[in-house]
Amino acid sequence: MSRRTLRISELLREELSVLLQRNVRDPRLNRMLSITSVSISSDLKQATVFVSAMGTEEEKSEVERGLEAAGNYLRRSLGERLSLRYIPKLAFQLDDSIERGARLSSIINSFEFPEEDAGTTEEN
Repeated sequence: MSRRTLRISELLREELSVLLQRNVRDPRLNRMLSITSVSISSDLKQATVFVSAMGTEEEKSEVERGLEAAGNYLRRSLGERLSLRYIPKLAFQLDDSIERGARLSSIINSFEFPEEDAGTTEEN
């Protein structure tokens, strides 16, 4: 990726986060959402938005349907907020990396490690 596409990807991620948090009133999107990244094509006409949502598979599919329904509104709002020649078409994809990280963290925290005796160390 070029520096320009990286910059635009980050800009889109930030603006979409703000729009989802403040402007979108779809009840399917009221739960905890996080835009983890945005991948944009080299011609800047397509953007894949990776969204992390916590919950059951049914709740995640509701979030996905809500995002697809809000896609045109979000693209139009981006056009009003950003000074880009072309606003890319948005495609949303669920990303479970945060949920996997939380699950791994809880597994690691569940292990009990034996305490080392500070006074009984042997030196060779």
